[in-house]
Amino acid sequence: MNPNAAHTLAGTTTQPLSLQNRSLSVKLAAVLLGTLLLTVSSLITVPMVPVPMTLQTLAVTLVGALYGWRLGSVTIIAWLVEGALGLPVLAGGASGIAHFMGPTGGYLFAFPLAGALTGWLAGRGRNGSRPFLVFLAMLAGNTLCLLLGAVWLAGMIGPAKAITLGVLPFVFGGVLKSILGAAIVRAWSAMR
Repeated sequence: MNPNAAHTLAGTTTQPLSLQNRSLSVKLAAVLLGTLLLTVSSLITVPMVPVPMTLQTLAVTLVGALYGWRLGSVTIIAWLVEGALGLPVLAGGASGIAHFMGPTGGYLFAFPLAGALTGWLAGRGRNGSRPFLVFLAMLAGNTLCLLLGAVWLAGMIGPAKAITLGVLPFVFGGVLKSILGAAIVRAWSAMR
């Protein structure tokens, strides 16, 4: 039996970066690097209505899968706080609390949950030889983000429009980002 599988069966989790037992300074550096990754992913924008398409969900799920659900969530929350405080870290370099109250609010609030879900699932099934399980974890995170974002958006424009404008255009991208994310985690695992 694979040692990672034995740990998973025993109830412990694995994460590619093995940050859970690292020093506080290493974890803080990881949070800083994660917020930078999230910021860069936010700057790559495809304009769409009512919300733009970015690489944010790729970065959110990667942070979750690589950091684990706890540190991944903390990192994503730190990045959202940076955006709320006025740093230009959100989609297209946007910032400010207004973005958390508008059409993008549900997606933003879903990010820490999507990262946590991805990290939790990936930590229980991830190893270098099982990239399909990482893909499924990433897809679950992307799906959760779309669903929670659509619920928020439905309160503003109605359920039918929320699905038409806030979910359907992003499904294919979510699948592609999940494939890419799984490939990145697989490549990282292969290097170790």
